[in-house]
Amino acid sequence: MSVAFTKEESAETASETLLPDRPISPHANLVTEAGRKALERQLQEAREAYEAAQQLDDVNERRRQSAVPLRDARYLTERLRTAQVVADPASAETVAFGSTVTFSRADGRVQTYRIVGEDEADPKAGSISFVSPVARSLMGKAVGDVAGSGEQELEIVAIA
Repeated sequence: MSVAFTKEESAETASETLLPDRPISPHANLVTEAGRKALERQLQEAREAYEAAQQLDDVNERRRQSAVPLRDARYLTERLRTAQVVADPASAETVAFGSTVTFSRADGRVQTYRIVGEDEADPKAGSISFVSPVARSLMGKAVGDVAGSGEQELEIVAIA
């Protein structure tokens, strides 16, 4: 193997492993207490994955294995630094950050979601971000209120 080939391979590998930072939302970084703990857990996992990658002997493989955990650690560190923990709502009279809302759609479907921070939102698991269009239309509304219009009409059935 020639030195030129080795250097080219190393340069190529280096460019593959310099991942761009994950984008940071321009919105306030509101989180629930559980969301803050999840961010801390994810940061710890990223640090552990990075440390494990640093034990690899092959420098190119070390770079590849370190890239994602290093990028994630930068992102999670920033998100934890800017996190604003919001206490659970004191009342279930109106929809607020942290509320669990059940609503019916114009097509008859009934759905339940908890309104949480952007990093902890997972619609498949029953949580949506407070900046999502659905959450923004529901905020401040009470049981029986209708949000949206036409095909997107949502009637609030319950708030917990």
